[in-house]
Amino acid sequence: MLDDLDLFVAIVDAGSLRAAAQRLAMPAPTLTRRLQALEASLGCKLLNRSARRMTPSNEGWQYYEQCKPLLSALRQATERLDATLHQVEGVVRLLAPLSMANDLLLPVWERLLREHPGLRLELRLSNDLDDLYRGMADLALRVGEQTDVSLQQRRLGRVRTILVAAPSYLAANGEPRAPAELAPHRLLMAEPFQHWRLRHKDSGEEQDWPAAPRLQANDMLLARRLAERGAGIAVSPLSICHRQLADGSLRRVLGEWEIDARPVYAVWPQRRVLPARVRAVLDALLAFAESEPQLRD
Repeated sequence: MLDDLDLFVAIVDAGSLRAAAQRLAMPAPTLTRRLQALEASLGCKLLNRSARRMTPSNEGWQYYEQCKPLLSALRQATERLDATLHQVEGVVRLLAPLSMANDLLLPVWERLLREHPGLRLELRLSNDLDDLYRGMADLALRVGEQTDVSLQQRRLGRVRTILVAAPSYLAANGEPRAPAELAPHRLLMAEPFQHWRLRHKDSGEEQDWPAAPRLQANDMLLARRLAERGAGIAVSPLSICHRQLADGSLRRVLGEWEIDARPVYAVWPQRRVLPARVRAVLDALLAFAESEPQLRD
C-alpha cells in the first residue's frame, strides 16, 4: 500500500504517467496496473486520464495533499534510522569495571577514539547493571558467569587472579611458602576476592583465606598500588599487574597456588538491535580480547 501510494505521488509530481515511469525506471504498464490497484482498494478514481496528461480528481488532490507530507516524514525517519543503525557516530554508553577500564582496556578506548571521529564514548566505571536494565547504557562488561536470560552476551575471555607483593615487603617480612603462612601478613584485598579459595595447581588441595584482610576496598587498582609501595600482599587480577611483574616492581607470591579464573563477558539487552556505533565498540572489544594474552583461556 505504501509503495503504491508513493507511486501515485510520483505520478502527480511528474505530471504524466510516462514521465513518472521514466523517473522511477519502471515500465509504464506496470505503473498503470499499480495505480489501478490503488484506486480499486480505495474505491475511488484518483486521476483523470487524457491523451497527454493525468490530472488528479477532487478525491485525488485531497489524497495527494494529505499523503505527500506523510511520505516525506516517513522517508526522513527512515533515513535517520538508517544513519543510526549503519553509521558509526553518536553516543555509546558503556558500563565497565573500574580496574579493567583504567588499565587493560586503555588500547580499546584509544583505538575507538582514533578510528571513529564521529563516535562519543560515555564510560561509567561501575559493576552496577541498573543503567543497562533501564536503557541508560548500551553495553556492559562483566566478570563472572552471566545467568540473566534477558541479556545477550559475548565472551571476551577470562581473567586470572594471583597474589603479589613488592620485593621490599617480602625482604622485610618474609615470603610465605603455604597459605597458612599468610596469616601474619598484611593482606590487601578488593571485592569480590574476600570469600575466595586458593587451590594447589598440582594436588588440587584447597585452602580458605587464612586471615581477614588488613585492607579491603572496592578498587582493585588501589590494592595493587599499595602492594607496589610495600604495604602488603595484594590479591590482584593478572590483567592489571602483569607489567609490574615483568619490570620486577611486584613478585608473585605462592606461585603453586591458584584462584579460579573468571570469565569476562560483554552483555547488552536482549530486546535491542545493536546500532553500528555500539557494534563498533563490541567488535573492538572482541578483536582486542582475541589478541590480548591476559584474556586468553
